[in-house]
Amino acid sequence: MSWFKKAASRAGTTLMQKTGQVERTIDREFAEEEGRYRTMEKESNNLQKDAKTYLDSMRAMASSQTRIAETIALFYTADRASDGAMAGHAYKAAVDELDAGVGRDLDAPFRATVLEPIGKLNSYFAQINASIDKRNHKMIDYDAARAKVKKLVEKPSEDPTKLPRAQAEHDEARDIYNILNDQLISELPMLLDLRIPYLDPSFEAMIRCQLQFAQEGYEKLSGVQRYFADHIRDDYANGALDHQVEGVLEEMKELSIYGP
Repeated sequence: MSWFKKAASRAGTTLMQKTGQVERTIDREFAEEEGRYRTMEKESNNLQKDAKTYLDSMRAMASSQTRIAETIALFYTADRASDGAMAGHAYKAAVDELDAGVGRDLDAPFRATVLEPIGKLNSYFAQINASIDKRNHKMIDYDAARAKVKKLVEKPSEDPTKLPRAQAEHDEARDIYNILNDQLISELPMLLDLRIPYLDPSFEAMIRCQLQFAQEGYEKLSGVQRYFADHIRDDYANGALDHQVEGVLEEMKELSIYGP
């Protein structure tokens, strides 16, 4: 039977099942295992998407820091001696190193140890889904063959060879379906059990990448703090910096270019 005829036959069987003319095979054990697998498939695809979004966000953050640092450094083009100027230039040097470190210490290791393994795992889903689709097609063939035998039993044909042929087709369809169904029921739980030992190294690698990047960021940006006065942190905590900023804004408002 050609592919088109098979598809048309299965479509007709499915339609008759919806109208109750053909009995549908229900395997609750398979349905449960497929449901667990579909949850894993969905969460694994989301994991890959979110992991890529995280890496893209870190690269975007590093690039934004660099642009901010460049703008701050421009404010001190003519001033390189004040504490503010030294802090601005030190900040630019720090974020430039961090931006370079994203590609060296975060991007490449993260892709190799996190994104690529997750992507490889997710690439298997297409083959598994094809096996599930094949099982479902063979189930429809089995249901159609069973309905055909039932019809010939209830209304015998004048041709005595029809029932034996239908029974043989039924037995073959049943055996093929059972083999595929049993295989999936057996192996889908194994796949789910393997996801933890497979993803554990990637999870550990992700934490290590994040930790190393955060530690380097802390170390480099901590060096900028030495250009700030010791009382700055206390001023921030008690609101003194807010009053200072408000004072500067008031001075800006007094300028004639501010407007009436």
